[in-house]
Amino acid sequence: MGATGRRAVLGGVIGAAALARPWPARAQAEIRIRFAHSLSTVEPAHQAAEFFARNVAQRTNNRVRIEVFPGEQLGSGRDVNEMIRQGANVMNITDPGYLSDFVPDVGILNGPYIVDQPAQFAKLLDSDWYRGVDQRLQAAGFRMVMMGGFFGARHMIAEKPIRQPADIAGMTVRVPPNQMWIETFRALGARPTTVQWSEIYNALQQNVVQAAEAPYGSLWGSRLQEVRKVISNTAHFQAILGWPMNNGFFNRLPAEIRTILLEEGTKAREEQTRLTLEQEAGFVDRFRTAGVQIVTDVDIAAFRRASEPTYRAFPRWTPGLHETVRRILA
Repeated sequence: MGATGRRAVLGGVIGAAALARPWPARAQAEIRIRFAHSLSTVEPAHQAAEFFARNVAQRTNNRVRIEVFPGEQLGSGRDVNEMIRQGANVMNITDPGYLSDFVPDVGILNGPYIVDQPAQFAKLLDSDWYRGVDQRLQAAGFRMVMMGGFFGARHMIAEKPIRQPADIAGMTVRVPPNQMWIETFRALGARPTTVQWSEIYNALQQNVVQAAEAPYGSLWGSRLQEVRKVISNTAHFQAILGWPMNNGFFNRLPAEIRTILLEEGTKAREEQTRLTLEQEAGFVDRFRTAGVQIVTDVDIAAFRRASEPTYRAFPRWTPGLHETVRRILA
């Protein structure tokens, strides 16, 4: 065997031996985690992800490097969640509606008019009910590094004002491929049509759909004010987000790294909520400067009543789930 061959064999043996060593023996190795989401870089959720990545790098002396990939660079939100479930060392910005693909009950956190104010989510997330849901998420392969960052009230953008449910009767509304959105807009009398967020601008421009819905930051970040000029403050969802990673990967990390990730996740949750609330008025001013009409005289009570059938459309939920959540909030 020549020198080149011996070096190749020796390199293979050393590489195999390194991989065979238990995790603590390799604990000082650099840890790289990809952090995916479907949003633009101007949104508070992305800014909170960058905040988290910087803080984790600082606290670990750059031993843990988290790289944020916005705009569906790693795939759709649903695809990334599936990657996580299968064991990839990826994090995702997702919402309870998507996580309900794996643990149905968590989807109620994304239900229409489930809370009146975002601060009420704290009661739900600090309850025995949610602790049980979190255990089921872990069993399904997901460790929530963060849950509950406020994403914003979701409003409608269309070519006309929407003040009551009758105004969207039969209207084709873009929704994500997510059952909570589909059932909510079906209950409201609209025609929900699934389109990936990265395709929403073209879908509106080409009239594939007549309207869309999202928080102010997402509407602005995707420049939808260029193709629709009326935003109606329906606030049909008070949206929160969560950051899952693979539970097996998380549990193999050194204990001090796990602690840092969870602690910085909590800080990032508060930072995202702060940024969302702080920037809301600024986004309204930007829309108005761009010639967008902001409709505030919306009959929220009528929308709330019309959306009630949504909560009867999920046979996989634990019986009495809606009542359980209402009791916690009461």
